[in-house]
Amino acid sequence: MANSKSSKLVTFAASIAGLLFGLDIGIISGALPFIVNEWNITIHEQEWVVSTMMLGATIGAISNGWLSAALGRKNSLLVGGIMFGVGTLGCALAPDIFVMYVFRVIQGFSIGIASFAAPLYLSEMSDKSVRGRRIATYQLMVTIGILAAFLSDTAFSVQETYSMLGLDISNWRLMFAVLMLPSILLIFTVMSMPKSPRWLASKGRLVEARKILREIRNGEREADEEYEDIIRSLSVKQSGFALFKANPNFRRSVFLGMVLQFMQQFTGMNILMYYAPKIFEIAGFSSPTEQMFSTAFIGLAFVLATFIAIAMADSWGRKPALKIGFTVMGLGMFGLGLLLKYVLEGDAPAYFSYLAVLVSMVCIVGYAMSAAPMVWVLCSEIQPLKGRDFGIACSTTTNWASNMVLGATFLSLLNGIGTAQTFWMYAAFNFMFIVVTLMFVPETKGVTLEKIESNLMSGNKLRDIGA
Repeated sequence: MANSKSSKLVTFAASIAGLLFGLDIGIISGALPFIVNEWNITIHEQEWVVSTMMLGATIGAISNGWLSAALGRKNSLLVGGIMFGVGTLGCALAPDIFVMYVFRVIQGFSIGIASFAAPLYLSEMSDKSVRGRRIATYQLMVTIGILAAFLSDTAFSVQETYSMLGLDISNWRLMFAVLMLPSILLIFTVMSMPKSPRWLASKGRLVEARKILREIRNGEREADEEYEDIIRSLSVKQSGFALFKANPNFRRSVFLGMVLQFMQQFTGMNILMYYAPKIFEIAGFSSPTEQMFSTAFIGLAFVLATFIAIAMADSWGRKPALKIGFTVMGLGMFGLGLLLKYVLEGDAPAYFSYLAVLVSMVCIVGYAMSAAPMVWVLCSEIQPLKGRDFGIACSTTTNWASNMVLGATFLSLLNGIGTAQTFWMYAAFNFMFIVVTLMFVPETKGVTLEKIESNLMSGNKLRDIGA
């Protein structure tokens, strides 16, 4: 963007939404062992503590198709920030597991809104030359949130922390309570953000749309050319579900978005986030502190590798990153399953425990440089303007529904088909996703949203709509 101040504000505000997303993913990983100790909950109740957030996020993503269209991307993020604060406070004060479920759903609802609205807002506000990096920066903040949560969890898992702070409180309650701070930051930051010019134009507020474009682009000529492209996109008669029913080309982009989000989740990487301490317990780390320090290394690898993704998004492109990432994750999940198999059989030397941490980090690096940011980038790019809210609502809902399935089944799979077999299953998914990427995923780097839409609506093959 030409206007440096506007550029930084837009990126910062949307990235705070990513920070909340990451903090919530990371916090439950460290909090869960302490919740289990305090309430003595079953395996299935543990799965529901994790997955009720995804249930709420699924509902939030569905609802935000309407919310984002009616209120705009900016106000959607504001609603998400307020609800996250309510859900977080409720979790920190929950007297029992059932109250925890309710506020985890509220927390999840807000994350569903943020995960929908933030990448969409960034894609609509960013110039084509930096669009991939802007959305990858959002993903960077997700990873920083996860790392911050892991570090916070580690600190609060050490009893000395409470003596130093003069506190006598259950560890996991403080883990949740610290999330109030970024929630408040998001609310105040969003208030100063400009509205999306594409959303304004879709509501007939054309003067405002042109004004904002001129503020965020390289001069009036570039802004006016983009404005004319937006007006042409709005000439499509149908919108939303009506367009989905009437136009087979739009249906293709909707289904591609849903497949991309399914692929992102069934890489299995989020189980490394939600259940990292459990996985490292299986690997041979017996104390909660050892498990939490190992988990923090996972978060650190996630952050560092996301910097690679930011560099790749607008240089290498989306498709090469996905192919490399799925290969790395497939090999990594196979190797992790093999290591855990030997550890559980009692035939493994002590250093296999550390190898398990290292291989988990390799898996996360593969994810961070590929599916984690690139799927959100692609899903925000491939939908036509008149169907963008509906299309991204469908793909984001798929993301959270798939995420919920992962969270609600992982421990049961370990007990059912076995530890090694569970990780090998996810390895097989990753190898399948390489084929899907080659056959259907387009390369969209450096292409305007309106050009992608034109290629899609002209009936080009999905893998060619970025040409």
